[in-house]
Amino acid sequence: MDLHTAYPYWLLKNGFLCEYPALRNPLQVDFLVMGGGITGALAAWHLAQAGMDVAVVDRRHIGMGSTCASTALLQYEIDVPMHQLAKSVGEKNAARSYQLCIEAIDQLEQICEKLALPTGFERKPSIYCASRKADLEELDLEFAMRKKHGIRVERWDKTDVARAFPYFQSPGALYSPHDAAQVDAYALTHALLQDALKHGSMQVFDKTEIVAIRHEKTQVVLHTNHEQTIRAKHLVIASGYESQEYLEQKVTRLHSTYALVSEPIEGGEIWHRDALIWETARPYLYLRTTPDHRVLVGGRDEPFYSPGKRDKLLNKKTRQLVQDFDKRFQALAPLRVDFNWAGTFAETADGLPFIGSVPERPRTTFALGFGGNGIVFSQIAAEIIRDKALGKKNADAPVFSFDRAKPTSPAA
Repeated sequence: MDLHTAYPYWLLKNGFLCEYPALRNPLQVDFLVMGGGITGALAAWHLAQAGMDVAVVDRRHIGMGSTCASTALLQYEIDVPMHQLAKSVGEKNAARSYQLCIEAIDQLEQICEKLALPTGFERKPSIYCASRKADLEELDLEFAMRKKHGIRVERWDKTDVARAFPYFQSPGALYSPHDAAQVDAYALTHALLQDALKHGSMQVFDKTEIVAIRHEKTQVVLHTNHEQTIRAKHLVIASGYESQEYLEQKVTRLHSTYALVSEPIEGGEIWHRDALIWETARPYLYLRTTPDHRVLVGGRDEPFYSPGKRDKLLNKKTRQLVQDFDKRFQALAPLRVDFNWAGTFAETADGLPFIGSVPERPRTTFALGFGGNGIVFSQIAAEIIRDKALGKKNADAPVFSFDRAKPTSPAA
């Protein structure tokens, strides 16, 4: 599957951080993680930390799928607002999903502090802006629901927004001062794997494609494109959007999205505390800054998966994203683009990830962190997978299982 255009910013910035061999010999392990992006890296790292014998394989170079194209905003806020999510999965599960995302960001911060290689992790506030006055009623419902469940959030009116962003107009917003962050997902992937290679029972192989899988009573047997056999007691499928081919149940809708990174902008903060910014409109515009003082703008999504069609739109979408930015940040206009790219992302009907097993794939766990919170969901998935490996019950696993309550209607 073609997941992105050729030159995402993080790949150009970092280059090939670490080299890993292709698998050339038969392999036998307790856990095989299929997928060497951020999801697979987190799952493998947690398994290795728990003392498991684990190997990672990826058909590409490590981190070269969706991970290197990720804009890597770490938000507790799910694409589906909590008050809407409650209608499909129940208020208790909706609130717990948001709370778990807050906890996951805290845990990611602790993990990044332990890693020897840089990850670009930075704590940031987050602001969720009303795109129009008609959205204020929904914003008030969301504010009330979050406050009810103990989430630290402020309800800003038009004056509050203007005070913090003198050049930015919005009729209102939800401001989360503590519970968001940003990271370099590509760098974090390599940092996790390198740490596990040094301190755990771990092997990593890239340029190794799984071409056949056979599920047996006591093991999963996999065959590679190099005609090698892998025997694993348990398989973790963390192949992102490509995981759908191993599922009978259709769980995702594929979309195309667009992003750009500006040239460096001189001065101090580019805007209020360099907060993560997104909006109530769907599809939504989202913004963050980078450690080297650039602006990242993403959005202008299209509801299709077609690499050719997606890539042909890149220049047009880039111009539109620049216009979107310039309209909102007139004091910083015109924005000068340094890098741009397009990618594929998947969403689920209720905005939640799928983490767990399905009957047709014995001894297999899926870690599918879809949506705008993919990295945060992947941390949640990694903990659920680790607990299962240790024989511990994870009380939150049912929230993200394949047989959870189905949404009554597609998410807006």
